Amino acid sequence: MALLIHLLACAFGLGSWVAVNGLWVELPLIVNTLPEGWNLPSYLTVIIQLANVGPLLVTLMHKLCPGRLKEPVVIVFILCVGVLSCVLLAFFWDRTSVVAGRTASTAFFILTFFLSLVDCTSSVTFLPFMMQLPAKYITTFYIGEGLSGFVPGVVALAQGVGIAKCVNSTGTPAGNNTDGNLWSLQAEYMSPTFSTQVFFFLLAAMMVISLSAFFALNKMPRTYEVSTENLVSEDGVYVSSGLDNPGAELDGEAVKSKGEGEGEGEAQSRPRLASADYSVCQTVFIYSVVLWINAATNGLLPSVQTYSCIPYGNLAYHLSAALSSVANPLACTVAMFFQNRSLVFLGLLTALGTGFGSYNMAMAAMSPCPLLQGSVMGEVFIVSETLKMLRKKSVCVCVCVTRVSCQSAAQWTLSLCKYS
Repeated sequence: MALLIHLLACAFGLGSWVAVNGLWVELPLIVNTLPEGWNLPSYLTVIIQLANVGPLLVTLMHKLCPGRLKEPVVIVFILCVGVLSCVLLAFFWDRTSVVAGRTASTAFFILTFFLSLVDCTSSVTFLPFMMQLPAKYITTFYIGEGLSGFVPGVVALAQGVGIAKCVNSTGTPAGNNTDGNLWSLQAEYMSPTFSTQVFFFLLAAMMVISLSAFFALNKMPRTYEVSTENLVSEDGVYVSSGLDNPGAELDGEAVKSKGEGEGEGEAQSRPRLASADYSVCQTVFIYSVVLWINAATNGLLPSVQTYSCIPYGNLAYHLSAALSSVANPLACTVAMFFQNRSLVFLGLLTALGTGFGSYNMAMAAMSPCPLLQGSVMGEVFIVSETLKMLRKKSVCVCVCVTRVSCQSAAQWTLSLCKYS
């Protein structure tokens, strides 16, 4: 039973950010088709940030109407919206319309907003539901949330990209009645392994897997436990629910021992919290680093990635997008086993990541003629610099969280989530 719940929790976490991550890794195939062209990532960044209205509404509901909002109902609703949006994207992602005299990808933008709304809202609805389970399943949930970036990246790598090759083309010059032909070289794009439509159907299937896992978790038999940990008042005892909770017997013994000796029972049952051994200046520095690296990797760099990568070719852009999605959770996982809480180490990583990001920004500013254009070395540099920036970002977040708190759940929260 425990193994089954671990698998379900991982599958449930897969649906948290899989749609938005899938959009980013599919951009190399979309950007050459939609009328926005190289500006498409900038539009996508703004739309995703606007979708944060979802978490804001959920927070206001909890504040203004406590107890009225039911997380299971919201989860089912947003996952159904996600599945429907992915299916509609498969059919209408390339449909355009005229807005204010300009051709725009209206259908793509609208459906992208709903997908972003689903993923952003999942951050404040999935976790409260998972808190009903024992802590060991929450860690598994965060592993699944990390896979929401890893799996689309692997699928995108298997899909490939439409690489252009030069082919000879013949034609007769206009107004020339002779038998002479005009030879020229034209770009011909090779088809990927499967189409963009199939990719969006795969995203919909991943969302269906997450929805099915949620239904299974919600239908699991629950056991109730009595906890003696006083979170609100000294005299209050609350009841929490969990699935197959191994701590129920321990808490029951704690309650019994509390009746025999209240002081000894509380000492045995109350968990020890991490001590705050950092000053105000250190805390400000840590959160400033988190603010900077998230602003750079979630807003600044993705919006100009087309300008920094496409001049080196579609393959370079494709590898940057797909490998970044794969490398981010891998780097976070490795960082969890090699923890370093030194603020000097944190500052060094931040400086290195900023340097790599600055190289990408410089290449974007020099576009369409960046350094080493047309050479293999240039393609290797732009892909590796993107990956290095994201790896440094991942490790920095892990260092920040482990510096602030030693709680394992908090570590997985910030390390395996790609977007915040």
